[in-house]
Amino acid sequence: MMFLLTILGLTLLFGGGELLVRGAVGLAYRFKLSPGLIALTVVAWGTSTPELVVSLQASLQNRPDIALGNVIGSNIANILLILGSAALVRPLRCLPRVVWRDGMAMLAASLLLVGLAWWGLVSRGAGLGMLLILAGLLWASYRAERRGVGPSSALPPEERPAPNLPVPKAWTAAGLAALGLLALAGGSQALISGAVALARAAGVSEAVIGLSLVSVGTSLPEMATSLVAAWRRQADVAVGNVIGSNIFNTLGILGISAAAGPLAVNPAMAQVDVWVMLAAALALLPFLATGWRLNRMEGGVLLAGYGAYLAWLFHG
Repeated sequence: MMFLLTILGLTLLFGGGELLVRGAVGLAYRFKLSPGLIALTVVAWGTSTPELVVSLQASLQNRPDIALGNVIGSNIANILLILGSAALVRPLRCLPRVVWRDGMAMLAASLLLVGLAWWGLVSRGAGLGMLLILAGLLWASYRAERRGVGPSSALPPEERPAPNLPVPKAWTAAGLAALGLLALAGGSQALISGAVALARAAGVSEAVIGLSLVSVGTSLPEMATSLVAAWRRQADVAVGNVIGSNIFNTLGILGISAAAGPLAVNPAMAQVDVWVMLAAALALLPFLATGWRLNRMEGGVLLAGYGAYLAWLFHG
């Protein structure tokens, strides 16, 4: 039964990723917005839905290790595992302004989380402040895009739709995106349930569960979406999805979870895991800035880093 549930989850994830990319790119062109902006907002928020559900439930149940571990672990997995895997499928181009604006926003959010972790508590006030910062970032991104100076306002020719390809109607594109989100949410939950049950039966701590199994499980929508986007040569969606998801995870999901109830930070997370998260963000930006692409070798380095982190997590 668990094997069938896993197969169903994987099928829903990658089918949902395909539908979400098709719908999101269709919406972008229908409303004259770049796929990058759609990836930074609609796709990133949608694929972060499992993280939101898990972290909010954990906060309401007074289980801060799961809530925080899910966010921190997802941010690590998004960069090291997901972008690393997507770059192996196909080298990912990015525009300089993606790094300088959206990438720096991700780095600033990571630094904020490191500071809160060392403080030892993510309070309700901090959570509300993070949500206000997120709202400001989204508004600034939208205004910049509408003025034609956003980070994705000029796409490489190979990432533009061919003139003879019909752009779906707005409702059709929105329906595809919605179906994709539902499939992603259902698929991730199917995989998470089995993984968490097995880990608890083996006596693994909730902090390790949150940082590894739960965070990877809730990051599977980002994985599916980014891999499909890389395969379809929509690098703007693949890179924007990960950067946007990390911003949403830190400012949005952690903000909502902390607003629902203060989250005490496990000292081990403050000493090690938040620094791994920050190091992953710091490593990604120079990789993207060298030639404005993430090549296969750099993707392999990111994947190796994730393997080393998992090895330390379970055996350290």
